[in-house]
Amino acid sequence: MSEFEAVTLTDPSSSMTATYVPLAGMVATSLSDGENEFLGQRRGLDAYITAGKTMGIPILYPWANRLSASKYEINGAVVTLTPGTGGVRADENGAPIHGVLAAYPGWLVTERSDNSLTAVLDYAGAPRLLASFPFPHILSQRATLADRTLTVETTVTPTTVASVPLCFGYHPYLTIPGVPRTDWLLETPTMRHLPVNDRGIPTGAHGEWIGSAEPLKSREYDDGFDQVPEGSVFAVSGGDRRIDVTFLEGYPAAQLFAPGNDDVIGIEPMAAPTNSLRRGHYRFAVAGRPEKAVFSIKVT
Repeated sequence: MSEFEAVTLTDPSSSMTATYVPLAGMVATSLSDGENEFLGQRRGLDAYITAGKTMGIPILYPWANRLSASKYEINGAVVTLTPGTGGVRADENGAPIHGVLAAYPGWLVTERSDNSLTAVLDYAGAPRLLASFPFPHILSQRATLADRTLTVETTVTPTTVASVPLCFGYHPYLTIPGVPRTDWLLETPTMRHLPVNDRGIPTGAHGEWIGSAEPLKSREYDDGFDQVPEGSVFAVSGGDRRIDVTFLEGYPAAQLFAPGNDDVIGIEPMAAPTNSLRRGHYRFAVAGRPEKAVFSIKVT
């Protein structure tokens, strides 16, 4: 496979396609139906590869969104993160953001068919990755396109007796082609809202979020949630198009991200809320028991 080769999956029952670039961090760069593109392109693939500027559907691993400081402690061991080293990036406030796998080239494709792709990443064989997340394991991502639905299955398999914290997520940038953002309708389930401070870190407060369908208009979001029921459906629609994001398994937390400067919305499935790697609010994958998480994106 040549560097940055794209792999396009085709839906056997429709004209939908999905495109992945395994050696650029196993990022999904397109989910389209003919000329209609449903993933936000943002600054494009080149900016993702060279500067970690997210687009499409990137994986956020081993933590999703921000951490409140550059150190975290697990079982008495303190890990120090250094922005600019080992894939660690910082936001405008210096907070480590989105993990260390942006455009990471170490994914190995293990299975491939017309509508499915599986790639794995061996953390134990990557000292650069272990420096920021010292838990040897195999990370597997399987993408399948069928019935106008892209299903993404992620499996974490420990390779030693050390348990692996699960704080990862994905950041699908969704868009409704040909329909202004002000005309989109956003549907959310009932869950718990986690207000954040001016640095995007949860304050510790929480409140009930009643599921609803509301016009997006010019509203901006960068809001966190937990207690997301398994099987919950989020949706954005406009004109005669609708995109459903279903949290099928292993994603009890979410982030909604709708910036004011782009016609996209992020509906982010997360294994744990923002800053959980520092706060300890997460579950583990333990030896002999791989943990799986699954979400899907359906375009109708």
